[in-house]
Amino acid sequence: MKEYVVQKGDSLYGIAKQLGTTVDEIKRLNQLANDTISIGQVLIIQEDTKAPTTYIVEKGDNLYEIAKRFGISIDQLMENNNLTSHLLQVGQILNIDIDSKEDTSPMTMTTFENYIVEKGDSLYSIAKKFNTSIDQIKKDNNLTNNLLKLGQTLKIRVKEKGFGVEECLGEGYDEFENSYITYTVKKGDNLYDIAKRYNTTVDEVMNLNNLLSMELSIGQVLKIKEAS
Repeated sequence: MKEYVVQKGDSLYGIAKQLGTTVDEIKRLNQLANDTISIGQVLIIQEDTKAPTTYIVEKGDNLYEIAKRFGISIDQLMENNNLTSHLLQVGQILNIDIDSKEDTSPMTMTTFENYIVEKGDSLYSIAKKFNTSIDQIKKDNNLTNNLLKLGQTLKIRVKEKGFGVEECLGEGYDEFENSYITYTVKKGDNLYDIAKRYNTTVDEVMNLNNLLSMELSIGQVLKIKEAS
């Protein structure tokens, strides 16, 4: 079992779909007589032991949000569904298949530093400052919303270091030093086409440029990691 705090805009249907359960199950566990819930209400949720394998696209969905929701990369999501662009249609069924790919990512060591919230700070500005994501900060600090307090102390993930590279090439080796080029976004461009053109991935381009969505603007300059 786990707890979920109701947030603005939530509904039992949305919560059930997001957490892989049913409205009836939530009502049963929480002894609810109807579908009415209130902001701040704590609900007991039966954890889903089986990851979903498909997802039906709803109005307002995009690949970035869907990938983030299921903990999968945009490129894997596109590969699973043979997508050649980031455009989606309402009602489209996507194959999530989270466990279909073997995890070949290197073992990493993560370090944190404390950051004290200052006047004018927001999760977005802090995430951008430390080259991380809003979701990562919320996860590391067990935050249930985006509200911050002046003087609040946050744990910030500042370094993820893979093992093995320095053992072979010596301490201080920078695998990506001087290996970037820049690309200026033109009319009609999208992240998928740009990534494909330069033999990289959408996630790599987004991470390298601290992008929080897949939207681009004409004239925007992107850093691209040169293919080895």
